[in-house]
This record gives sequence, structure tokens and C-alpha cells, in this order.
Amino acid sequence: MLHPDVVADLLKKALKGGADFGEIYVERSKRRRMTVRFGRLDEAISGLDYGAGLRLFFGTEVVYAYTNQLTREGLQEALETLLRAKGALGQVDERGAGGLDFRKASPKGLHTPRVPYGEKDKRFRLERLLEAEAGARIAPEIQQVETSLQEWEQEVLIANTEGTWAEERRVRTRLLVLAVAQEGTEVQTGYAAPGKSVGLELFDLYPPQEVGAKAARQALTNLRAKPAPAGTMPVVVGNAFGGVIFHEALGHLLETTSVAKKASVLADRLGEVVASPVVTYVDDGTLPHAWGSTEVDDEGRPTERTVLIEKGVLKSYMVDRLGHLLTGYPLTGSGRRQDYTLAPTSRMRNTFIAPGDKEVEELIASVEFGLYAKDLGGGQVKPGSGEYNFAVQEGYIIRHGRLEEPVRGAMLVGKGPDTIKKVAAVAKDWENAPGMCGSLSGMVPVEVGQPHVLVSEIVVGGRA
Repeated sequence: MLHPDVVADLLKKALKGGADFGEIYVERSKRRRMTVRFGRLDEAISGLDYGAGLRLFFGTEVVYAYTNQLTREGLQEALETLLRAKGALGQVDERGAGGLDFRKASPKGLHTPRVPYGEKDKRFRLERLLEAEAGARIAPEIQQVETSLQEWEQEVLIANTEGTWAEERRVRTRLLVLAVAQEGTEVQTGYAAPGKSVGLELFDLYPPQEVGAKAARQALTNLRAKPAPAGTMPVVVGNAFGGVIFHEALGHLLETTSVAKKASVLADRLGEVVASPVVTYVDDGTLPHAWGSTEVDDEGRPTERTVLIEKGVLKSYMVDRLGHLLTGYPLTGSGRRQDYTLAPTSRMRNTFIAPGDKEVEELIASVEFGLYAKDLGGGQVKPGSGEYNFAVQEGYIIRHGRLEEPVRGAMLVGKGPDTIKKVAAVAKDWENAPGMCGSLSGMVPVEVGQPHVLVSEIVVGGRA
């Protein structure tokens, strides 16, 4: 993407200009989105972006610039602007005088798609979206269906003054179906949106008709559901996207962007019991073809499996370069960014509660009266404390150890660090689900997940 001589010259000048560390991130990304509404193609857009970001460290002070002028002159202008901004030109550093020894690590292709980006024509894509729509038309109450296909190819190059040279091509594909059910004046929705770091073989993993039917079944269930009860009660939280509570209300508290500032209630607590002993919480950037996986992070460091909490004890944080300098914690390959216009910060990749030893039926059977939150929707979280509220997208009453009628309108309210201590049992059926996470360095793809978990008590907001 850039000639090594151009990169070497820039990084040498960064050191010569007084920086302790310099990094260049180059990105070329292509995106395509196609949407079908009311059985017709409604939108088909694509885009191409190309640019670079330069980051310099002066101790723990960081300056950053980005440009889409990737000529030698354009990049040098960006670098000189950064050095002037710092205003502290240093002496020539011996490390930069004799040329840089770039270690070029070839990607292993762990997440290489079977169907390359750009394969197949638009008709193929449109036919799959129409299949998804047909799959959702399972009852006359399904009044509207919207299906979308998102495709994304991102090429990156990361080089720095420590000799790192990392390149990677990342391909991601996601199918989204929204079904709207209506009966009289009552309107409810259902949603399904599988996504992986794969090409169009996503349709083999998740047949479009089945995805459409899943969204429609959820909409119909909610249409016939009764108002949810309110109160404090045991809650069985479903697997896959059920993990969004702990992603938002626990995971963000373990990123060094908040830990280094002491803005997290979990800062400086390594080795302490912070969760139930049945909880092991992991952030893993190496899961094959997972939505949040990459071979290297956006600082050029290999990703890894990071055990954050093991049997209730806090073991690690998620650490990027700046977080490492500020805290001294080991790097974990967690530096991520939306694109070249943003500097990386410590971010989650694929974060989940590890599977336990219970069957789902055991969790349900142990509850005399409570809520089964099979799927969750959107919510809000207070940074630092982990106070949250999340809507239940699909829920059922548990009565005398059995699943009973569906309910709608339930809201789970609590505080992440407290809720994780109240996890009483963890099932075996671990599953993750894709999503987009927004934080300091923009929107990045992540997976959230868990098996079914039983929380001894959560405040449930409802109407009954």
C-alpha cells in the first residue's frame, strides 16, 4: 500500500524530530450495501476510502494527524505539522540513522473468506435478499419486511519505529432482516442479523429464508405477548446477544481508556474478586471468522485471547499502547479504531462469558417465578459505574420452573459490577452475536456473547 522506503523515511524523520515512538496506519476500504423494501430493491450503494494516520509519542503525550494525500510529499507535510504542533525538535537519534529493519510478517489468512469480496453479481445478492423476505412472510400479520446486505473489505498497513510492519485484508459480511407484525392498532417488530468475517458464504452458514423466518417469529411472539410484570426477580438471560449487558456494563470498565484515568470502578483491582465464582469472562480476537476478529490489531500487534475474569477474580485489562505506557499493564493486542481518521484506543473484540456446566433446562427449572429474557434490544449505560437499562426484545414468564406466556415491554435495570456478582449458574450453550460498538475511537465490529445465565435478581421494569 506504501513503498517501504517512504515509510522508513517518515519514521526516521519522526525520531529525528524528537518523537520517542512513531507509527503510520494506512487503510483502503470498500463498502457495499443493498436494501430491499416491499419486495423491491430500494437502495444499492458502494464506496471506497483511502488514507493514512500518523501517530507520534513524546513520552505519554500523543499527537495524531491523518490525510488522504498518500504521496511522499503529502505524508511528510502531515508529519512536519505534527512535529511543529509538539514544538520540541530533538536531536538526531542513532536508532534512525542507519535505516529501519522492517520485519514483514505475512498474514496467516486465519479469517480469509472462501468467497472473495466482489465475487458474484448484484442479481445474486438481490435474489438472496428476496429469499430472506419470502422467509419472513410466514403469517398475514407480517405487514412489512426490510432486508439488507452489508459487505466490507478493509486493507490495512501498520508500521512503527520499533520495526513492526503488519498488513491485513479484512472481509466482513452481514445480513439484516427487520419484520413488522401488526394486528389492529398493535405493532411489534422482530430482528435477526447474522454477520461474520467471511464473504458471501455467509448465506451457506445462515440460509436467508431461515434468517427471515427467525425475525418474523419474534415479531409474532411479541404481537401476542402480554405486558411484562415489574419488580425484582430472578432472570434467565439468553445466550448470544444476551451478552450485550456485560459488554456494555462490564467490558467497557476493563478497557485501559477508562482504567488509566481511574474513571472505572474496576481500576486498580487486579487479583480481587469482582464477579461470581461461576463467571469466567474473556475477550478473544483470534476466534476464526468471528465478526470482531483480526490477525493484528490497529497498532500492528497480534491479537490474542485475553482472560479478563477467571472464576470471579479479575486477571487482566484490555490494553493498547498508550494504556500500557500510562499503567504498565502488558499489551493485549486491543488497539482498535474505526478508520484512519481516528487514533486507536483500547477496545473489545469478541467478549463473552465462558460456558459453564449446566443445562438450560436446569436454569429454568430452578426459578419459581421470574423472567426469561431470551433476546435483548437496545439500552443505555452510564460510563464508569456500569449502571444500565436494557429492553427485552423477546421475553417469557417463568412460573414453577416452566416457561409460560410471552411478555413484552420488559426493561432490565441494574449495575454491571453488581449484576455479574449475582450470576448464580451458567449453562453450556455458549454462542456469540455480532454488533457495532461505539466508543472513543469510533464504531468497530465486535461480538458479544455468553451461554444462558441465571441472575439471582434483577430489577425488571414492566407494566403489569
